[in-house]
Amino acid sequence: MRTEDVLAAIATGLWRWDNGAGTVTLDAEAARLLELPPDARTVPESVIRARFHPVDWNEINGVVSLAIAEGTLAEGRLRVVDDEGRVLRTVRSRSKPVLRDGSYLLNGTLQEVAEPTEGTAARTPITGDWRRSREAFLLDAGRALAEARSTAEVLRVAASLSMPGFSPDGLAVFGAAGDRLTIIGQHGHQSAGGDPFSDMRLDTDHPAAEVVRTGRAVYLPSPEEYNRRYPTSWPLAQRLGRQSWAYLPLIVAGRTMGAWLAAFRHPVAFTPDERSVLTTVARMLAQALTRAGVAESERELSLGLQRSMMPVLGPAIPGMEVAARYVPTGGGLQVGGDWYDMIPLPSGRIALVIGDVQGHDVRAAGLMGQLRIALRAYASEGHRPDAVLSRASRFLHGITDTYDSSDHAGPRFATCLYLEVDPASGGVEMARAGHPEPAVRMADGTVLVLPTEGGLPLGIDPDSDYPTTRIDLEPGETMMICTDGLLETGGHDLDTGWARLRAVLENPARHSLEELADSLVQAVHGPSSHYTTGPLADRREDDVALVLLSRVAVEEGVPREAPRRTAMTIAQAEPEKIAVAREQVRGLLHDWADEEQVDSAVLMVSEMATNVLVHTDGSALLVAEVTCGEGARTLRVEVADSSDDLPHKRRPGELASSGRGLVLMEMLADAWGVDPRGEGKSIWFELHEPGKPVAGTGTQGAADGTE
Repeated sequence: MRTEDVLAAIATGLWRWDNGAGTVTLDAEAARLLELPPDARTVPESVIRARFHPVDWNEINGVVSLAIAEGTLAEGRLRVVDDEGRVLRTVRSRSKPVLRDGSYLLNGTLQEVAEPTEGTAARTPITGDWRRSREAFLLDAGRALAEARSTAEVLRVAASLSMPGFSPDGLAVFGAAGDRLTIIGQHGHQSAGGDPFSDMRLDTDHPAAEVVRTGRAVYLPSPEEYNRRYPTSWPLAQRLGRQSWAYLPLIVAGRTMGAWLAAFRHPVAFTPDERSVLTTVARMLAQALTRAGVAESERELSLGLQRSMMPVLGPAIPGMEVAARYVPTGGGLQVGGDWYDMIPLPSGRIALVIGDVQGHDVRAAGLMGQLRIALRAYASEGHRPDAVLSRASRFLHGITDTYDSSDHAGPRFATCLYLEVDPASGGVEMARAGHPEPAVRMADGTVLVLPTEGGLPLGIDPDSDYPTTRIDLEPGETMMICTDGLLETGGHDLDTGWARLRAVLENPARHSLEELADSLVQAVHGPSSHYTTGPLADRREDDVALVLLSRVAVEEGVPREAPRRTAMTIAQAEPEKIAVAREQVRGLLHDWADEEQVDSAVLMVSEMATNVLVHTDGSALLVAEVTCGEGARTLRVEVADSSDDLPHKRRPGELASSGRGLVLMEMLADAWGVDPRGEGKSIWFELHEPGKPVAGTGTQGAADGTE
């Protein structure tokens, strides 16, 4: 006969509890004893936990921990309950725990035994030694209360505590304020007719009031004792049907902040051991409530500070839509230096500002408020964007110098992006101080990061210059400006952060501006960001500020094939911007049909811009545009400079390092040319998307000579 059959004949089952994997494996007899289907072989630990009385489950964990420490068998009794919490049977477990990689593995037996005598199950220990169970309970209770972050969470933890052998079924926490005592939380203690003692004076004849007045616990083991000592409050307590009560002071740093009530439906003698457990829980509960209260006060302070400093967007801008979001960092006081603002200007234009003061503390928030006010003042005086940032940099440098002796972090700086918007024309003039560049979503969904001239962050050099960049926001286009928290949260750097947001901005679904703002924040703070992290996994979380500016389309429903355009200046001292120009053109052609044409366009742009920097003394102005006409799309790229010397085509030798620019354009472009201007010239080329011929176009030659 098999061993399993022998064990089943004597109503004994086998189980294997893998604490590390969180699973329990049962044989058929063990499944029957636990009221599980016979075919339930391996089930989650939570399923087994639901079949046992919570008091027993808490105690068996302590027994197992002690058995591991002493190298003995873990033996105990556990009550099996149904879905309503009724006890169905009592089983005895005997198992040998084995420690493995920080967790334990139990192999043992389950056997049905006689149930405890009626009326004793709730107040007598079921498994192991009572003192050992008490120690395990206090460890679990301390850990749970230490992790609670709010008053409501502390009260929920207190209500769920299962004390070894004498668990209360009614709890209430009283808080003292001045000369009054109020109930700040309760569980299973509500009276159907209302509780006149939920708010009472400290001189009231009530156990909780006496506990707060004297700082000493009150134990009432019987209804007779309660009625004898507190006849005034006894009629209400009598209606609740309890048999024993314990009122304990909540003391922190020598001050009694309230009282804790534990009420029992069965008689409790309140032995020294039981009083010791209750006193220890009361101390832990007082500490947890104090920590939660301090944390809630700090959160309320920080949120109030942010609300007072964060402006509300002003009145509607004719022809424009604006949406903004601010999300504080999740840690500390939840205050930081990120902000945005919208400022009406004397000229009738609108200024949009977004910035980030270094740090995530109260001082960063204070500097942010001062800097925001200063920027408003300079803008309201009518200064241009470059002058506004120059003055703001001097202002921040001056006030941070005065903090050097008190701020261990040294002088603070701030990044900032300042935009002056003309609602009538869509013109935008920008000045940037070390801040992430803006991005534009065009009417057809194409997204480009705008190359924007910039200077040092504010406050570093009081004499910094901030060059101005001008663009035109076309109808149907949306500009996004944000702080680096939106880009780098989740372990991303600027490049991978932009790639993550680009997917949201390019979504073909038509969003309102408010929905788009929510989607961008959700892409960073939603569940996916916790699992799909970027390459810089150790980067800290940061505040997030976001502003979206959209120019309303002239007519309803902007066509998908609206013109795309980008423009940028490449200065003699900035040859690295040629790489930026290549990326801009590649971004314009992100959905171009022929990848080889895209590579050709990028190559010609690189040649044209490089020739300007090599053969002239001025800067290059690049303008690239994709237009659609009668079903065909055309890319036109124009590079202008101030030199009157015209390029000439020649045939370079195999070893020549230059001279191929116009030859390449002749070979790769569908049309190209050199146009003299009043001051300087422009070189241009066109590419037509394959399969979509454009009538009336052809290759235009260039002037003869050398390049």
